[in-house]
Amino acid sequence: MTTNGNGERTEAETIALPSDPVVVLLTILVLLALLCIAYFAAEIVLPIVLAFVLKLLFQPGMRFLEQFSVPRSLAALLLILLVFGAIVGLGAAISGPAAGWTAKLPEGVPRLQERMKFLNEPINTLQTFLSQIDHFVDGASSGSQQSTGLAAGIATRLFTGGTHFASSFFQTILILFFLLVSGNTFLKRTVEILPTFKDKRQVVELSLDVEKNISAYLLTITLMNLAVGIATGIAMWLTGLGDAVLWGTVAFLLNYVPIMGPLFGVVIFLLAGLLVIDQLWLALLPAILYFVIHIIEGEIVTPMLLAKRFTLNPVLVIISLIFWFWMWGVPGAILAVPMLAIVKIVADGIRPLAAIGHFLSGDE
Repeated sequence: MTTNGNGERTEAETIALPSDPVVVLLTILVLLALLCIAYFAAEIVLPIVLAFVLKLLFQPGMRFLEQFSVPRSLAALLLILLVFGAIVGLGAAISGPAAGWTAKLPEGVPRLQERMKFLNEPINTLQTFLSQIDHFVDGASSGSQQSTGLAAGIATRLFTGGTHFASSFFQTILILFFLLVSGNTFLKRTVEILPTFKDKRQVVELSLDVEKNISAYLLTITLMNLAVGIATGIAMWLTGLGDAVLWGTVAFLLNYVPIMGPLFGVVIFLLAGLLVIDQLWLALLPAILYFVIHIIEGEIVTPMLLAKRFTLNPVLVIISLIFWFWMWGVPGAILAVPMLAIVKIVADGIRPLAAIGHFLSGDE
């Protein structure tokens, strides 16, 4: 073991992986078992995970209400009604504009095809490539059929994920309510069964530190997404796209899915601009402004607020998004980055797991 001048462990030793092969093997087996449970018992596990994440997000609000001697059950009920009531109200507000844009699509498709005819050649090349791939596999379908099947598969996946999320909504609220009411019950029970005072103190300090950091992370991300939504709504209104609430909500939700969400948003705003704005340079403006807003938020403001401690490896973020979308659909994609951040914060706070936290870090 190498130490510094004060006899303490060096940073390299602090983040070193366990060398015992038995420990490594058991860790891998436990991880695989947990992932199998998460996949096959998704209808049970997903609402629980979502409720725990939301509990951490609601925790600052619970503390605020407790300062005014509001009972925990009443405080939990008020927060849930406030947040989910706002979501329902927002959904009702954007349902009309969303239906209007949906009605524009059939008559707007020829217009989009005309304005994007410069993409015909790349699309035909892609269809030819898909046709050759499909012929090599089973010789059954054409390239256009393959692309249609792919689109249908993606749509089916999105619909399945959304339906699953909706069916779990009530379970999530129920679990969240009792988690908020229970407070620190689980922590108290854990402390009671630990043998020494030192162990009890370490668990309490670690629990409070992890909860504080995770709550700060989730709250910061939510506030920044809200700011992106407001800025995008104003920008779309100024460019003549209209329906500021609808576009602000779209930007707010997409920002919960890093990298992939904003890229999808650029495509949405590009198509919307081409659909309703006549002049080409003005039609491109909504997508450009949305991209600029995202760059300012994602590359300057949010990293400055979260500091280096909360930065994540972008490659692992993409892998996490793909994996959890495959595992749980749309809800998995939304939860992917918060869960990755939670793992990093927990690992940073526990010395044996420091190597994992270092691996997940996005620092150069």
